[in-house]
Amino acid sequence: MRPVSLGIIGCGNVMTGAYTTLLKPLVAEGAIRRIAVCDIDAAKAQRAADVYGAVAVVADRREVIHGDDIDIVVVLTSMAEHGPYALEALRAGKHVFVEKPMAVTRDVAAELVATARASDRHLVCAPAVVLSPTFRSMAEKLRAGAIGRPALARARYGWAGPDWSEWYYRESGGPLFDLGVYNVTSLTGLLGPVRGVQAMAGIVTPRRAVGGDVIDVSTFDNYQISLDFGDGVFGVVTTGFSMQRYRSPAIEIYGSEGTMQMLGDDWAPEGYELWENRLGAWQVFDAGAPAWSWTNGLRHLIECAVSGAEPLITPEHAYHVLDIMLTAIDAGKQRSYLAVGSTFEMPDLTTDVSSTPAHRVHDRTSV
Repeated sequence: MRPVSLGIIGCGNVMTGAYTTLLKPLVAEGAIRRIAVCDIDAAKAQRAADVYGAVAVVADRREVIHGDDIDIVVVLTSMAEHGPYALEALRAGKHVFVEKPMAVTRDVAAELVATARASDRHLVCAPAVVLSPTFRSMAEKLRAGAIGRPALARARYGWAGPDWSEWYYRESGGPLFDLGVYNVTSLTGLLGPVRGVQAMAGIVTPRRAVGGDVIDVSTFDNYQISLDFGDGVFGVVTTGFSMQRYRSPAIEIYGSEGTMQMLGDDWAPEGYELWENRLGAWQVFDAGAPAWSWTNGLRHLIECAVSGAEPLITPEHAYHVLDIMLTAIDAGKQRSYLAVGSTFEMPDLTTDVSSTPAHRVHDRTSV
């Protein structure tokens, strides 16, 4: 690929961990010619720079966003800054990758979508779950009618909660934006747009130990969300900073002729199982690409920026996911059914033959 330059805003744990694992090989391969990093904490920015070696440390994000030598702006800040920084970068003529969620309000998210569509630049919003070989193979099987007409779906992702940043427990954070966003993206990617939402939401741990202090939690940390896909098709998302451990599929889809379930988590899939009535046995599909990472949305953007191809992750899908989550928060407060006003169209996610997971058939008819 033609080398590109990246400007990264936000150098916390997600940058120095998972994204470093993604970017270091790209730097070594020569796909990235330059990286500039910026953080409100200068020490964090310097630590991130030290990982890569010859990296520019920039004090002001505007130097990253408006720098003539920056091709792609990567927004890895706390959630409240995602939308405004991504919007500023798009307006500055940059390709933009923004961590989830794309914004925390509909107004800013809608402006992001409109700005991206009016420009010749790409906006790719995490999460990138629809890019995994496991997801794409499941989507292909589903669209081919392997389980017949889908009827019910379930998704879950949660854990006990972070102890390093207070904003996770404030209005612009919470487990739905941080964790459930994966599940909502996966289910809508497989089943299409959601028409309405019901939700139960609450705070089960009102005080948390964060960074050596004890804080009051001011946003929901526990959710059970029902999704209405229309035509009698329903789903549920279970998420929260309230789940210690689990051993269950991340995603389950029940259809008129079978069942499909993703193993592992949808951000780290371990393959999937498929039951087809016509076969009377479970088929187990391996992950296909065990090294695939949830950070690969950024790799996808880099490839699209160089090749000119349209990204498979669309701003409209990210907006619809945000709309669902905000509606679920309101539904949790009101204890009522609320309509979702947005929609989206999924691009063609047909899996390449080379990345189709291998499978084996197990006689598990008694399970």
